Amino acid sequence: MWESSIITNINLSLGMDSDPPFHETYKTLFAATKPLNNDWLAAVAAVEELELPSIDLTRLSLEWPEKERCKNDIARAANEWGFFQVVNHGISRDVLEKMREEQVKVFKQPFQHKCREDKFMNVSAGSYRWGTPTATCLRLLSWSEAFHIPMTDISSLGDTSTFSSSSLHQFATKVASLAQKLAEILAEKSGKKSTFFQENTLPSTCYLRLNRYPPCPIPLFGLMPHTDSDFLTVLYQDQVGGLQLVKDGKWVAVKPNPEALFINIGDLFQAWSNDCYKSIQHCAVTNPTKERFSVAYFLCPSYDTVIESCSSNKPSVYRRFSFKEYRQQVHEDVQNYGYKIGLPRFLV
Repeated sequence: MWESSIITNINLSLGMDSDPPFHETYKTLFAATKPLNNDWLAAVAAVEELELPSIDLTRLSLEWPEKERCKNDIARAANEWGFFQVVNHGISRDVLEKMREEQVKVFKQPFQHKCREDKFMNVSAGSYRWGTPTATCLRLLSWSEAFHIPMTDISSLGDTSTFSSSSLHQFATKVASLAQKLAEILAEKSGKKSTFFQENTLPSTCYLRLNRYPPCPIPLFGLMPHTDSDFLTVLYQDQVGGLQLVKDGKWVAVKPNPEALFINIGDLFQAWSNDCYKSIQHCAVTNPTKERFSVAYFLCPSYDTVIESCSSNKPSVYRRFSFKEYRQQVHEDVQNYGYKIGLPRFLV
């Protein structure tokens, strides 16, 4: 029964129009799909839903020892889960809602306009991306569209007839400050220099990614399973759901929380902390009837920053490498294999 409905939906989808034009662009992938042989379709369709560890950041303003307990909870979640959620994070509901309103307006623009993002949104050409140009099967296709906006572009954004930049700028400023605060706490708790991030992260390499996941008639990845190639990611998502991650060797769905921002550790932090913190595989899955929106802030260093893993109680797990070298290796692997290999490339 399940396989029959999937086949029917695939056939229907081939005749559908969409924005972006997924069906037309990837129609050969749809036509070649054999659902009976694709267990991954069933896997993304139904997994257990869990609530991430939740940390109330107002505890950081309390006296010792509660402040220290809060820091310990952050470090524990980063070690055991690689993901956690924070509430009372200092970004008001008003700021979040206004930012989301502008995000929705941007994605409601016609496809041709979004492809000219330098004109209608005053951001760098190439910021708008959708689908997966290198996909050779549906399993390697990301059913989503996004704007990748460096913080340097956000600081110089101006209002246009379709977009008001002030709410996005306000959100970006506050979320960048939050990411720095959390990174410093995690550095302190791993015995590393807490000022490292202030000294090495730049607006030109940190960026926001505005995401939209259109409805999809079959269960596909909105964003393929991956780890983030940064230090730290801060995510604000709507209540549709779709974020999944690996916990104890199995995929689980993350329960949405309208009061929370979601934090995850990136590859660079795992290497820099010598595996004290974990960069976890995660993905986004589509919804058959609802579109989903999210925005993520990525805390990244300058390209010349050297990542060196060391600790007082165990040998280095990874060799020294620069962020530029890591990005280049990821790019080569995606071009050659269709996916990122990541940190295993840099093991000692």
